[in-house]
Amino acid sequence: MPQIILTCDPDFNDLALDEFHRDSVRGAPVAELAAGVWLAECDDGFWGLAETWQTKPPIFVRHLCPVDAVLPLTGTAADIASLADLTAADFADALDADMPYSVQSRVLAPDLPYKPFDLNIALSAALTEATGAPVDVRAPTQVLSVVCARLPDEKLSRFTFHVSPTIDHALSTTHYAFLGLSPTDLNLSDWAGGVRRFAREEGQISRAEFKLLEALEVFRIDLPPRGVALDLGAAPGGWTRVLRQREQFVTAVDPAELDPRLAEDKAVRHKRVTAEEYLADEPDEFDLIVNDMRMDARDSARLLVAYTGQLYRHGLALMTFKLPGEDRKRIIEHAFNILRQRYEILGARQLFHNRSEITVFLAKKG
Repeated sequence: MPQIILTCDPDFNDLALDEFHRDSVRGAPVAELAAGVWLAECDDGFWGLAETWQTKPPIFVRHLCPVDAVLPLTGTAADIASLADLTAADFADALDADMPYSVQSRVLAPDLPYKPFDLNIALSAALTEATGAPVDVRAPTQVLSVVCARLPDEKLSRFTFHVSPTIDHALSTTHYAFLGLSPTDLNLSDWAGGVRRFAREEGQISRAEFKLLEALEVFRIDLPPRGVALDLGAAPGGWTRVLRQREQFVTAVDPAELDPRLAEDKAVRHKRVTAEEYLADEPDEFDLIVNDMRMDARDSARLLVAYTGQLYRHGLALMTFKLPGEDRKRIIEHAFNILRQRYEILGARQLFHNRSEITVFLAKKG
C-alpha cells in the first residue's frame, strides 16, 4: 500500500488523524516518527489524498509528502553520499528539469550526525548534476522531501528498501530515510513539515505578529491599497503593526494600552473600549476585521457576526478560535455554524504559529 508522511502539531494529533481517516481510502497510521510526524499508508496514496485536500484542505494536517523510496541509514556521515546516490538514480527521471525545485530535509533522530542543511546541499547538487534543473529554495514548483527518522523494528516488513553500495548490507539499523518527490502545491505548505519561520524584525511588538504574517501568506490575502481595518482586542498592537506595514488605516479597539510607537502613527486610531462598547457606538465600516481576542471560540464567533454590519460588501475577516484541551471538534463546528449565518468560511488552518487555536478566514455573505 502506498505510504505518505503527514505532519501536524502534536497537541492536535487526534484531529489531524481524524482528517486523514475521513479523507483517505483505507488510510491507517503506521508509526509516529517524531512528535506530530506520522508515517501512514492509504490505498489512494499521496496523489489521491492530495487531490482531495486541494478541493477541501484539512485544518490540522500542516504538511503532506509522498514516500517513493526508503533507505536504511548507518548513522554516520556516509549516509549523505548514499542519499545523494539514491537521489540521482531514482529521482532524476521524475524531476521536471525545466522547473525549479528544492530539497527539503528533516532529521528527526537526534543521534544522526548531520543536519538538514547538509542533506539539502548534497542532494540538490546530485540532482542538478544529473538533470540540470535549477534549484530555488524560495519558490520551487517541485520538492524532494527527505525525512530521516528512527523506525520501530516491527514496522520494517512494510517496506522494500533500496540498498546503496556505500551501506554495509549486514548492518542492523533502526534509522531510515524516507524520500518523495511532489509538486509544491500539493504538499499543503511550501515549507518542510509546514514549519514557516519569520525573522524577528526591529520594532516588532509581539510574537503574535508571526501568526498574522503566516495567515496572510497561507490564505493568500491581498489587502486593498490604503484599506481600512479594524483590530479587535488589539493590545499591545502586534497585528496593528503588521496591518500598518501593509498600508492599512487601522482602528485598534482595546481598553489596554498600545505600544507607544503606535501612538505616534497618525494612521492608527486607538479606541480604549471593549469590542462590545465600540460596536454599540455605531462605528465606521471596514474592508477587514481581525480578531485575536482570548475568549471562547463560540463567543468570538458571535461577536464577529454582530460586527458584520461594519464590513463593506466585499469585506473580509480573520479570526482565531481559542480551543480548550477537550471537546475541540464540537466547539469548532459550533463556532463555524454561528459564523455561517453571515459569513462564507474561505479557510481554516492550525498554523505553525498558532498554539492552542486555529485561524479562520472569512468573507461577508452577499
